[in-house]
Amino acid sequence: MALAVPTLPDHQAAALAAAYARVVAVKRRQTMIGALAVIVLVYVASFYGEVDLAKLFGNIGSFFNYIGRLFYLDTGAHVFTNPSEWFWGITQKSKWLPLLFETVMVAYLGTVIGFIGALCLSFMSAANMVKSALIRNTAKRFLEFCRTVPELVFALIFVVAFGLGPLPGVLALAIHSMGALGKLFSEVIENIDMKPVEGLQSTGANWVQTIRFAAIPQVLSSFVSYSLLRFEVNVREAGIMGFVGAGGIGQELLVSIRKFYYSDVSAILILIIVTVMLIDLGTERVRHKLIGRESRWS
Repeated sequence: MALAVPTLPDHQAAALAAAYARVVAVKRRQTMIGALAVIVLVYVASFYGEVDLAKLFGNIGSFFNYIGRLFYLDTGAHVFTNPSEWFWGITQKSKWLPLLFETVMVAYLGTVIGFIGALCLSFMSAANMVKSALIRNTAKRFLEFCRTVPELVFALIFVVAFGLGPLPGVLALAIHSMGALGKLFSEVIENIDMKPVEGLQSTGANWVQTIRFAAIPQVLSSFVSYSLLRFEVNVREAGIMGFVGAGGIGQELLVSIRKFYYSDVSAILILIIVTVMLIDLGTERVRHKLIGRESRWS
């Protein structure tokens, strides 16, 4: 048995079609205005940034040519035809692997020191933990300073103060990590359940005891998760610290770039990428286990 499909009267269907067309026209106009605004902003930014867009697009092929040159040995052969020659620095003592290990250690120490500093300052900048506006604002402004100044600027300052080596890189990453983690930690603290805090305060517990037994069990897993994520970021950042003499594989990468050792550049970049990927895979599994398991730390 065939079912009859109800239809609207012609005047109602026409009214709905007209309303739909008006909505589509408004969306199309908004899209065009947005695209035009983006084009204008790109032009203004390139003008004030002294970027010659014609030159940029005219020479963009040189960029791809350089990338292609990275995968050829000095003999002209493709790097995949002789992997041992491509990664020759791995088998050399005091060459790539020790420098790569140094880079990871710089990132690790910078993250640990930054975590300790952020752990202390985040509670001082949380509104639900400290009532004094002076203390909170001082802690917040200091954390803002730490994360606003780029790591390379800190590294340059510490290179002048302490000389070349991994120490400037560790200090630079530690300060910036403290500022970034402190901001994240304070936001986590401000969203905790205040009932355990109020319960401890009612028994006469001091500020340190309240934080230790009421706040930290609620936030520790989130703190560790954020710190692991920051460690991944710091490994990448430590890779370029060598550009300013702060130790690690970055210094060897800079030498290869300056001397036009194309295959060495690609080999070092691949080593850095693989290292970051392995760290990312390892820390990702740990972070997923920590998310939503705050009660395990209590």
